[in-house]
Amino acid sequence: MRLEAITWERLTDALAERILTTEAEDGSPWRRVALDGAPAAAPGDLAERLAEALRLRGRAVHTAGAFGFLRPASLRLEYGREDPDAYHDEWFDRQALWREVFQPLDPGGTGRVLPDLWDPVADRATRSAYVTLPPGGVLLLHGPLLLGHWFPFDLTVHLTLSPAALARRTPPHEHWTLPAFARYEAETRPEEAADIVVRADDPRRPAWSGPA
Repeated sequence: MRLEAITWERLTDALAERILTTEAEDGSPWRRVALDGAPAAAPGDLAERLAEALRLRGRAVHTAGAFGFLRPASLRLEYGREDPDAYHDEWFDRQALWREVFQPLDPGGTGRVLPDLWDPVADRATRSAYVTLPPGGVLLLHGPLLLGHWFPFDLTVHLTLSPAALARRTPPHEHWTLPAFARYEAETRPEEAADIVVRADDPRRPAWSGPA
């Protein structure tokens, strides 16, 4: 894949403009965007930049993180605290994401979405209040392992790291997750599945695949 250097500022503006011109294939009045990447690639940081850029352009935005939709510890840690296959398959409550985030943004939906569901520290429901995203608004869902689950995204952005950069930028106590990301690369092939790829090996100098 051919990538070109870009600044984060230019990238953010380009993505915002791309979102503004993207139509939902299913006719939804909302736009649903994935910012997919390992924690080391900081997809949440890009989500924050992009949310600000969209709001400056007059769009309502709801930003949600996949780590707000973890499954209870009794389920995600059933095979131990450092099982990479469990991290890949069991940690994230994808049914809850469907129910609480995507279904309300289907055509004819209410726009009433849940910001998060589970507090992994307290290991209990967050009891967060629902928020209403008005028609024309944009959902920015950020986090790891988002692709390959048939979520109805209208635009998908994958932040990729080389294996060396991923290992270097992942804290040592989280290195047990690296095989999960290797499996994701092999099975889901996110660089091929995503509409736009951003390489973030050097956090100061990203490169991207351009406005496909």
